[in-house]
Amino acid sequence: GIRDGAGCLVGSELCIRDRAGTDKPSAYIVSPVDGATVDNPVVVVFGLKGFGVAPAGTMKEKTGHHHLIIDAPLPDLSQPIPANDNYRHFGGGQTQTSVELAPGTHTLQILLGDHAHVPHEQPIYSEVITINVR
Repeated sequence: GIRDGAGCLVGSELCIRDRAGTDKPSAYIVSPVDGATVDNPVVVVFGLKGFGVAPAGTMKEKTGHHHLIIDAPLPDLSQPIPANDNYRHFGGGQTQTSVELAPGTHTLQILLGDHAHVPHEQPIYSEVITINVR
């Protein structure tokens, strides 16, 4: 039969059950959508599945806080996330923000950090999206 990327036999009962049980946490950008043309201020809404949001400094399992990466690659995932215009911290546990960006094309990505702003052992980050600011 046909196997998917995880080596599961497509449509097999076992695969469906197994997949449901291994809900890997995931981060995503709810809005804007990839390819959108937007005006300032740009409202970015953070999404998170299978994990909780807690303010920085909160040592609670399966929680973290968001970092918005603007026009930059993922940082070194074994180190605390930098804090500057490209790596914005939301240590208060915020789930959205509004940013002013220069007109033109920009990339956005979110990365979850733990209580000490370090990515988790299994890093949780979104896909990179590209937006155009008018």
